[in-house]
Amino acid sequence: MKQIIKEVFQAEEKVGEILKQARNKAEQIRRAAETENSEKMSDAKQKAREIIQTTVEDAKKEAEHIRQEKLEQARYEKDSLLKNKKEIIENLVDHICNIVINTSYKKDENNG
Repeated sequence: MKQIIKEVFQAEEKVGEILKQARNKAEQIRRAAETENSEKMSDAKQKAREIIQTTVEDAKKEAEHIRQEKLEQARYEKDSLLKNKKEIIENLVDHICNIVINTSYKKDENNG
């Protein structure tokens, strides 16, 4: 009878030790999984940052390109407008000069 009780206690101790080892192993697996998950999350965040940074840089380059195109277009339109108006302005100046000269000439005729 003592022998049976002794064997039962030994079996319980052995089962307790096995359970303890299983709990330790499960804890190690859990920690390893958490570490791996944390590393994967960190990698994913880094990749996301890189993608966002690249996208922002591309958008800035595209915006600068569009800006340069619009500035060039505005310069062209300004030059074109001035070129078209230059002849009109020169004709107007000539006309004004003729009026002034003729007015001055008529004064001289009336006075003389």
